[in-house]
Amino acid sequence: MNGTRTIAFIGLGHMGAPMARNLVGAGHRVIGYDLLPPLLAGAVEAGVEAAGSAADAAAAADVVITMLPAGRHVLGLYKDEGLLAAARPGTLFIDCSTIDVADARGAHEAAAGAGMRALDAPVSGGVVGAEAGTLTFMAGGGEAEFAEAEALLAVMGKKAVHCGGPGAGQAAKICNNMILGISMLAVSEAFVLGESLGLSHQALFDVASTASGQCWALTVNCPVPGPVPASPANRDHRPGFAAPLMAKDLGLAASAARAGGVQAELGLKAAELYAAYAEGAGKDRDFSGIVTTLREQSASTAAGDPGGA
Repeated sequence: MNGTRTIAFIGLGHMGAPMARNLVGAGHRVIGYDLLPPLLAGAVEAGVEAAGSAADAAAAADVVITMLPAGRHVLGLYKDEGLLAAARPGTLFIDCSTIDVADARGAHEAAAGAGMRALDAPVSGGVVGAEAGTLTFMAGGGEAEFAEAEALLAVMGKKAVHCGGPGAGQAAKICNNMILGISMLAVSEAFVLGESLGLSHQALFDVASTASGQCWALTVNCPVPGPVPASPANRDHRPGFAAPLMAKDLGLAASAARAGGVQAELGLKAAELYAAYAEGAGKDRDFSGIVTTLREQSASTAAGDPGGA
């Protein structure tokens, strides 16, 4: 795909707004819509044109990008709220939301039935990646659709992988984040264990970051302050990648594992732990903040309360 495009961007929250802003910065015309007026107003300040509705934005666009909370929002917008009906035939729909694989396939089917083309293209990289334009996109859909979208994805991210047919992008996303959730729990438990043994955070980091314990959860999003100055741990675990979003992604992975009969004991346990954290102390915190809960539970157990915190 060459040249500039007219893009409808629906969903201008923490992720969508910087993604839309990067498209504007690359010279594309971006027509945006969000149900929350302050979010739309903020995007307008960054050069996005405001639409009166999602359908109005889609009617004028070559490409429609959505970044929404859940599959029901995507399917409802596509069908019930007339997004597909408003667009010109052949418009490319790129859904960057993280949703259930079945919902993603349903969105593809709805788009095809309306004479449109579609990709599911969830992202990894969080708000920091969205702002810096360094997201990773995991795309599911046709090769031609991916080829057309690739130039736009390159503006918003540093890597885009065509994972397969409809729903494959969502499958890759939930598998990746299952790895991440489990990894963060392992790293957090290791730091809490190290604390109990008198090991400094820096010493453990210096060893593990260059040994077999090395992983993204340690070297980029280290859950304790100090070793990685840019990690949320140095900002009282302000997100970053919010714990409720991790809980959502792990819930999707857990549901898929159960439905497929997959033995994923660590993934299921991670989903359970993050669901509890997100509903409590972690509701406004980065997912790495779960180290605090693990530390508190360990202290309670050591004090003779087997139930923990």
